[in-house]
Amino acid sequence: MLATSIKRATLAAATLGAAALAWFTVAPSLASGEPFIIPAPQTDNAAASTGLKTAVIAGGCFWGVQGVYQHTRGVVQAVSGYAGGSSSTAKYELVGSGTTGHAEAVKITYDPQKISYGKILQIYFSVVHDPTQLNRQGPDTGTQYRSAIFTSSPEDKKIAEDYIAQLNAAKVYKKPIVTTIEPMKGFYPAEDYHQDYLTLHPNQPYIAFNDIPKVENLKKVFAESYRDKPVLVRDAKTTTN
Repeated sequence: MLATSIKRATLAAATLGAAALAWFTVAPSLASGEPFIIPAPQTDNAAASTGLKTAVIAGGCFWGVQGVYQHTRGVVQAVSGYAGGSSSTAKYELVGSGTTGHAEAVKITYDPQKISYGKILQIYFSVVHDPTQLNRQGPDTGTQYRSAIFTSSPEDKKIAEDYIAQLNAAKVYKKPIVTTIEPMKGFYPAEDYHQDYLTLHPNQPYIAFNDIPKVENLKKVFAESYRDKPVLVRDAKTTTN
């Protein structure tokens, strides 16, 4: 598919240096344009529990989604991966076919005493992606790039459902939200070369046009939730080894 070809070209060109990337341009998505401010969720669980919690969301290419949450205060770790399909098909080349049921997703581990699930969703609907695009995001097309929230508890499911209903009722967007709420069947981390991609390759045109603006918008719209130094997957691995 076209989207997979674009990303493969990006990965291949990365080995050739900046000069080889000069030809590669893509149009930024709505989420990577001007900051988009939306109301906070009326239903939330702020500081309702102790201990770390997780959220799994999908909103286009996981490079940018991971990058935004790695710069979000209260997030302990953000890992790129696959959700919605089986373990046997949780491989980049297979997921790229759009036939596995998987979406490129990010597993966010967070401290609920520092950031709520509702705030994570507010950032998701505001600066991470455009939730009105069906089975695509910006230049990437296919069900693997769908807008989806994977929930593993009735509480999180209700918060997500109520928030979508709230935003639709307020007509925050010109078109209806198409984000699906799906049961969490399993999350499978992506290959190592996908992790921390935004931080490691900030000058690649795909990242520069589509994803860096999302991090900049996080800083503008959610200044209280922004942190300059990202929490990286590679740092966690170094700490545990």
